[in-house]
Amino acid sequence: MKTKLASLLVLLLTCALFVSFSVIKNDTQKPFIVVLDAGHGGKDSGNIGNGFVEKDIVLDVTLQIGKILEKVPGIKVVYTRKTDVLIDLYRRGPIANEVDADIFVSIHCDAFTNQAYGVGTFVMGVDKSGKNLNTAKKENEVIFLEDNYEERYAGFDPNRPESLIGLTLMQEEYLDQSITLAGLIQSNIVNNLKRKDRSVRSAPFWVLHSSYMPSVLVELGFLTNNKEGPYVNSKKGRRELATQVANGILMYKKNIALGTSNAQNPVITQDEVDAAIKVSQEKIYEDVTFKVQLAAGSKKIATKAYNFKGLKNVAREKFGTLYKYFYGSTSNYTEIQLLKTFAQEKGYSSAYVVAFKDGQKVKLSEVLNKGSKE
Repeated sequence: MKTKLASLLVLLLTCALFVSFSVIKNDTQKPFIVVLDAGHGGKDSGNIGNGFVEKDIVLDVTLQIGKILEKVPGIKVVYTRKTDVLIDLYRRGPIANEVDADIFVSIHCDAFTNQAYGVGTFVMGVDKSGKNLNTAKKENEVIFLEDNYEERYAGFDPNRPESLIGLTLMQEEYLDQSITLAGLIQSNIVNNLKRKDRSVRSAPFWVLHSSYMPSVLVELGFLTNNKEGPYVNSKKGRRELATQVANGILMYKKNIALGTSNAQNPVITQDEVDAAIKVSQEKIYEDVTFKVQLAAGSKKIATKAYNFKGLKNVAREKFGTLYKYFYGSTSNYTEIQLLKTFAQEKGYSSAYVVAFKDGQKVKLSEVLNKGSKE
């Protein structure tokens, strides 16, 4: 089973990585629009750990990410800011909505009172544990620097968790895609730059809540850490981080190409298979098994490929009076996301990822919040 899954992962990665090169250019086709948001700016310096200035670092990194992406045909980059100005939080998400963006990526640096370090990527959500709330509070408190913030953010207090709950509603529809995007960015930085993995987590960031597309916030590292701060501030660190964020975005774009009509039946060569193996990224969650749920019903169906749109290795399990049908079984979250995308491309548009531990279904959000094996 593991061999078959590994082979399928290679196939999926190959399709994702190379399908864009087989698409015939169409000048009338809508470009893939990426909105890049450099956090803070102007009178909001962000954190100044070790004397490094967050607003300057994230602007530089953001512009470098954009420069990389702008060289790729079919991609259009829009910036919330390109200079040292303060863009109000309530305006950043709507900028992405106005240009009908495909993704929204906000770049920041972290800080703490001790020598904490590592890279973290966030999606919009309520952090009931409180572990991620401090990060969200720090990024949200820029509100107090804005003019007329009492009117613009009526009823919202960055320091009160209960006022954050309503912010999750607009992003729920895009949560799976946001997690996929966040996971690809996170794994690229962690695996290729050997940074500490603080995992993909959810937290209530105002800047993410009003964007109507997959949206993530990247914390590049802790400026307050005596080793990580100088790295993030350095020319080398900024360049490397920008490259890996851009690579994560490009991998996401290629992955979702699996769901387009242009991605049907790509021609695969051995060279492409070898290249896919080299760039594959793993995100392993020990003692957890991920599966893609395809369907559920009272009818018992033989798990043959012809009953499931050609998908092989479908499993059937009974839960009460219902039979549920699952595709894939792995502890690798990157792999299961690709399997889900492949299932959706085959016609299971409502397929979604579920998690099991010790044979019992557990909440996917809780598993992801706990993080993967470093």
